[in-house]
Amino acid sequence: MPMVKIWAKVTRVVRAPARATRRLTHAQGAGRTGLGHLIEVTAAHSAGDALVTVALAGALLFGLPVGQARGQVAAYLLITMLPFAVVAPFVGPVLDRLRSGRRYIMAGTLLARGLLCWGMAGAVHTSDAVTLFPSALAVLVLSKAYNVSRAAIMPSVLPADIPLVTANARVALFALVSAGVGAGVAAGLSAAAGADWVLRAAVPLFLLSGAFAVRLPRHVDAPDLEEAGPRPRWRTVLHLGPVVSEAMGANAAIRVQSGFLVFFLLFLVQDGHLRGVDPKAALALLAAAAGAGGLAGAAAGSWSRSRSPHLTVMATLALATVVTVAAAFFFDVWTAAVVALVGAFAQGLGKLAFDAIVQREIGEEVRSSAFGVAETLLQIAWVLGGLLGLVMSLFVAGPAGLGVMSAALALSFGRLVMLRRRRLAARTATAT
Repeated sequence: MPMVKIWAKVTRVVRAPARATRRLTHAQGAGRTGLGHLIEVTAAHSAGDALVTVALAGALLFGLPVGQARGQVAAYLLITMLPFAVVAPFVGPVLDRLRSGRRYIMAGTLLARGLLCWGMAGAVHTSDAVTLFPSALAVLVLSKAYNVSRAAIMPSVLPADIPLVTANARVALFALVSAGVGAGVAAGLSAAAGADWVLRAAVPLFLLSGAFAVRLPRHVDAPDLEEAGPRPRWRTVLHLGPVVSEAMGANAAIRVQSGFLVFFLLFLVQDGHLRGVDPKAALALLAAAAGAGGLAGAAAGSWSRSRSPHLTVMATLALATVVTVAAAFFFDVWTAAVVALVGAFAQGLGKLAFDAIVQREIGEEVRSSAFGVAETLLQIAWVLGGLLGLVMSLFVAGPAGLGVMSAALALSFGRLVMLRRRRLAARTATAT
């Protein structure tokens, strides 16, 4: 009898926040169209990805000497990302050709990641790099496949009174919150039981998420290409159109900065270049700033009613550039935290606006291909920025490193402004 009472109390405690969350995810007609259910599945997906990220960080980075950690990180980036650059562009066209089974594809990516996490747990426990790196690559590709599918179906679950940027932001906001919770749980579990148990904990989460993904509404599926009409061309960045290409260029610059900041500041702290600050406290501050920036970006997107996502993308790049320039001149742990916060804010809000541009500009029959190309290029940009930050942390101090990144951002922004002005001038000339 006491156990029954305890279980009843636990159920009541869990049920109240669950109902409150359901009211938020299903607000403004999102429950009727399927957007609410998509938000919940994506939140679980993000929590699982956070568990995997923390587990791999614990296995590859922390507890190692700084030099050895650099080697492990570089090996992980190169071994997983180079094949990813080859494999990922095929994801979009495959998804476009299987549009009638999008729910099952999304569910399959989640179920497969659950099984891979079980294998990765054994590889981490036995330090089996031959198994770990290919499995990590597969998890990464499947995660991107889920994100591509989720972005492609957003217009089909969009309530009438919610703009695309706002809907994307609502998904991102819940995903970030669940990822933060997952990262906290993973960090505690990793400290108590090890990285392998974090991966084992991700297994049931991914499996349950896959089961719930099947319950997405049927209207997210669409006829396959053979039924709908002629096959689309393979998508490349050259065929996405000037508006999408400009927005992707801005997001790529922000991703380079994001990857750079993660590894440059991380190893700057571990090498002791931020004197007078405890390394653990500095890392906690930078992580908190980045997390707050990501949440602020998602919140800004959810509150925004802007009908010009292209201007939003350009504004986020301009903001990131200005703050990075200022941090290069006045570098310390606090300005580093500010640039981390603003960089995460720009990445989050810029990506939301970019997704809205693709969803608006690209037809449904090739939308997954467009997102596949974009996800690949943005991931490569992040990796290149990370490798640059890792290498530069060996040779330069904080101000010089941020100065180099400031110059790169300024050049990218100037180039995109020129392209935009030429495009608008050409449109005006054509209209007259």
